[in-house]
Amino acid sequence: MKAVVASAGLALMIIAAGRAQEAPPGWDAVVRFHEQRIRGAGIVGSSLLLLRDGRVEASHQFGYQELDGKRPVTPDTIFHWASITKTFTGIAIMQLRDRQRLSLDDPAVKYVPELREAHNPFGDMSQVTIRQLMSHTAGFRAPTWPWGGDQDWHPFEPTRWEQVVAMLPYTTLLFRPGSKYSYSNPGVIFLGRIVEALSGDDYEMYVTKNILAPLGMSRTFFDRAPYHLLPLRSHSYYRTDEGLKEGRFDFDTGITVSNGGLNAPLGDMANYLAFLAGDPRRAGEYEGVLPRSSIEEMFRPVAPASDGEGGTGADVRIGLSFFLERHQGFDLIAHSGSQGGFLSHFYLHLPTRTAFIAAYNTEVTTRKGGHREVTRQVDAELRDEMLRQVVGR
Repeated sequence: MKAVVASAGLALMIIAAGRAQEAPPGWDAVVRFHEQRIRGAGIVGSSLLLLRDGRVEASHQFGYQELDGKRPVTPDTIFHWASITKTFTGIAIMQLRDRQRLSLDDPAVKYVPELREAHNPFGDMSQVTIRQLMSHTAGFRAPTWPWGGDQDWHPFEPTRWEQVVAMLPYTTLLFRPGSKYSYSNPGVIFLGRIVEALSGDDYEMYVTKNILAPLGMSRTFFDRAPYHLLPLRSHSYYRTDEGLKEGRFDFDTGITVSNGGLNAPLGDMANYLAFLAGDPRRAGEYEGVLPRSSIEEMFRPVAPASDGEGGTGADVRIGLSFFLERHQGFDLIAHSGSQGGFLSHFYLHLPTRTAFIAAYNTEVTTRKGGHREVTRQVDAELRDEMLRQVVGR
C-alpha cells in the first residue's frame, strides 16, 4: 500500500494533507444530508470533496462503486466527468491562443475547413468563430447524433471524424452566430479538431502533456481505463420506475472525446480545481500551464444562459467554456457533466478560493408526477446545502 501511495503523485498527497485537518464547521451537517439524499434517491454511489485555499479540507464517500461485488466508493474511486471535459478543451484553446497559434475571433473554418459543408441561413460559415464555439453561441445543435443511440449495438458516440463530416451537409445553424446561447456538443468537437490541427498531437495526448501532467493528475485518463486503474473505476447505473440496470461504464467516447471523455478520481480533480482557483504560492507552476489573466478571461460572461447549467430560471451566464452561476448570493464558476449513467458538478467561489465537487454513478429518473431527473435534483439540493452550511460560514 505504501508503494501505491508513493506512486500516485500530487493528487494523493493533497488528499492526505486534507484528511489530517479538522473538518470545517457545517461539514457534518452536509455529510448527513448527502447520505440521506443519496440513499433516498436510490443512487448506488457518490463522492463529495471540499477544497479551500488549494488544500482538501474534507471529503465524503457513500455507497458502492460496483454493486454486485459490494465494492464501496473510496477516495481512490475513478468517476467519469463527461462534459466537464469541455473546460479542459477550453484551456487547451487558450494555451494555443497565448502561444499566438490562433485568435479567438478567427473563423473556425480556417482550421476546420470541413465546416464549409454546413448550412448557414444567416450568411457565410466564416461568421462562426472560435470564441463562439467556446461560449456555445455559434448556432449548432445540442446533440452530436441527431438520431439513434437507443440500441445496444449502436456506438456510444461517433467513433471517427469522417462520421461527423458526413453529417455536416445535413447540419444547419439554428440561429445567427453570436446572437444567443444554446449548448452544443458538436461545437466542442470542432474545438478538439483545432487543438489537433495546430499542435500535431491527438487531442488526448495534447491535454495529457500540457494540462494533466503539469497539474499532477497522474490517474486521469480518457475513455477506457488502463488495466492497472480498471479496478478503481466506478461502474454506472440507471434507475427508473422499472428498476435498476447497469450502464456501459467503461466506454469509448470516440470522436467526441474533447467534450466528454475524461475520467479521474476526485483527488486529481482537486488538483485541477486548485489550479482554477489560483494560488500566489504556486503562481510560477500554474503560469506554465496557463497565465492567470487568461483563466480570468475565461470566467468573464459572454451571454445569458438561463436555460443552461443552473436550470430554467436560474441566474446563469456562459463564459469561455465555463458557466457563471449565482446561487444564494454567491457568484460561482461551474460546470456539470452527465453521460452514461454518471453525473457530476463542480463549483468554485473565487473570493474565498473555495471549491467543491460532487460525483454520482447513477442516473435516477422517474415519471411519477411528471418526468423528473432525480439525480440532478439531488445535485442541486446538495449545492444549496454546501453553500448554507460551509461556504457561507
